[in-house]
Amino acid sequence: MKTIPALAALLCLAVAAPAAAQTIDLGALMPQGSGSASGRIIQIVAMLTVLSLAPGLLIMVTSFTRFVVALSFLRAGLGLQTTPANLVLISLGLFMTFYVMAPTFDRAWQNGVQPLMNNEITEQEAYGRITEPFRDFMLAHVREKDLQTFESLAAENFRQKGDGKTIDLRIIVPAFMISELRRAFEIGFLIILPFLVIDMIVATLTMSMGMMMMPPTVIALPFKTLFFILIDGWNMLIGGLVRSFI
Repeated sequence: MKTIPALAALLCLAVAAPAAAQTIDLGALMPQGSGSASGRIIQIVAMLTVLSLAPGLLIMVTSFTRFVVALSFLRAGLGLQTTPANLVLISLGLFMTFYVMAPTFDRAWQNGVQPLMNNEITEQEAYGRITEPFRDFMLAHVREKDLQTFESLAAENFRQKGDGKTIDLRIIVPAFMISELRRAFEIGFLIILPFLVIDMIVATLTMSMGMMMMPPTVIALPFKTLFFILIDGWNMLIGGLVRSFI
């Protein structure tokens, strides 16, 4: 009978041995040295910060601003408050942005992100390779006047360096956003102008007919919608917006 407790003890030891061998050493996940550990923590915090700011970065360094502002002007010109819905306009702006920015995204992925994931380059080198395509895109569409304005307001260490071609991103990004807003408002004015003419004609007709209590927008809305459909407005607007970046 004494052999039963002994066998039970041996069985417990046999089960516990593999479990002890499979224990995960959390210390092995962090590099040796307090400085290296702090560096890894800073990298993780920086990565989480970039991910949380991703929507803002998409707006700041891509063509999204011009698209969504122009589409908003179109909805205002038609006199429609909620049609198309905000979700539709933003989704359309996002897909148009991915269409226009596809070469830039491909360059950033192939030259920077993919080599970094394969441990072929360092984080510092990857940052330069990833931002370079976006830098070229913004410099190709930024107004020289806006660039000079922010450069003159910047501190000395932010200004052009060395060969005069390297400009800090903290100067390029706000200058690019201002340029995009200006161009978007120019396009918006051209979009809303024909609808304004229709509103004025309808308002004149209603006043001449003595229809004081009838809001002109109620009568003008179907005419503006019909006009936009007959000229194939969506094709013209989207095609023009995309061609403005070519």
